[in-house]
Amino acid sequence: MADLGDDGVQQLLAQRNHAVVSTLNADGTVHSTVVWADTIDGRLAVNSAEGRKWPRNLDSNPAVTVLIYDEKNPYDYVEVRGTAVKRLEGAEEHIDRLAKKYLDVDAYPMRVEGETRVSYLVEPTKVRHQKQG
Repeated sequence: MADLGDDGVQQLLAQRNHAVVSTLNADGTVHSTVVWADTIDGRLAVNSAEGRKWPRNLDSNPAVTVLIYDEKNPYDYVEVRGTAVKRLEGAEEHIDRLAKKYLDVDAYPMRVEGETRVSYLVEPTKVRHQKQG
């Protein structure tokens, strides 16, 4: 089994690669959405706003799968399964850091007045890195 510290996994996380977060809806179906990702304190981290579908799902059931793939070679990817830990502290700074990584701007430009940002850190139970090509 791979881990987040592996060189290939670190390269995927350091680059501007998008991630797909999959959570469980109340009816047991899977909800997937494309997000930005990086790490906080060595753990995979994603960010959203309170009230959106996938954060609500994680608040009800913290089971999560995140898939990060190389946008130049989608057959190079890492799948992280685990439990999401909600973190409000530092979430505003986190979205700004992600905006710098993905948009090359200093502050997240799509803020909505009154929204509360939230980060989720994934405590992995399984990390799988696959690379072809």
